Amino acid sequence: MSKENKEKKNIREEDAAAQAEAEPETEEIREDAPAAAPEAEANEQESNPLEKQLEEAGAKAAEYLAMAQRVQADFENYRKRNESVRADAFAEGRRDVSAAMLPVLDNLERAVDAAAGCEDEALRNGIGLVLRQMTEVYQKLDVSAIDRKGEKFDPNLENAVLQGTEEDGEPGTVCQVLQKGYRMGDKVLRHAMVKVVPE
Repeated sequence: MSKENKEKKNIREEDAAAQAEAEPETEEIREDAPAAAPEAEANEQESNPLEKQLEEAGAKAAEYLAMAQRVQADFENYRKRNESVRADAFAEGRRDVSAAMLPVLDNLERAVDAAAGCEDEALRNGIGLVLRQMTEVYQKLDVSAIDRKGEKFDPNLENAVLQGTEEDGEPGTVCQVLQKGYRMGDKVLRHAMVKVVPE
């Protein structure tokens, strides 16, 4: 074997040895590389569940807030409806009591008229005082008499029970009030009983 061939062989052997030494290092690097990748994945997986939990908690908080706002709005509506129903019931009760007491007021007016011819002044004054007190109570309750003699007949306020003649007044007007009607505010408690001139 020539000297040149020996040198080539030595170079090849050195290259092979160098390559053999380099291969384990690359293997070690390759072994290390997969180990680093799972750690990064594990960190990503750890942060992803936390973000997911945070998003879920935010969604639940928004849902609970909306639910609380709905409950509050429902309660407010219930409270207003309750107040309205209570006010209506109270007003209806006042109207019912006022209407029930109207015959008493009628009888007091008749008693005052009857006592006008009585010689007993104390009796006349007593009945007059009771009638005045009753009238004041009705005024406080916003109850007023429907007494529209000479005005155009209104079926919303009056009941025509008798028919008058042409001499009694203009056609279609109330010529006589037989029983006074009463209203509380704009609600009629009792229609007036009237005599109307025919048209």
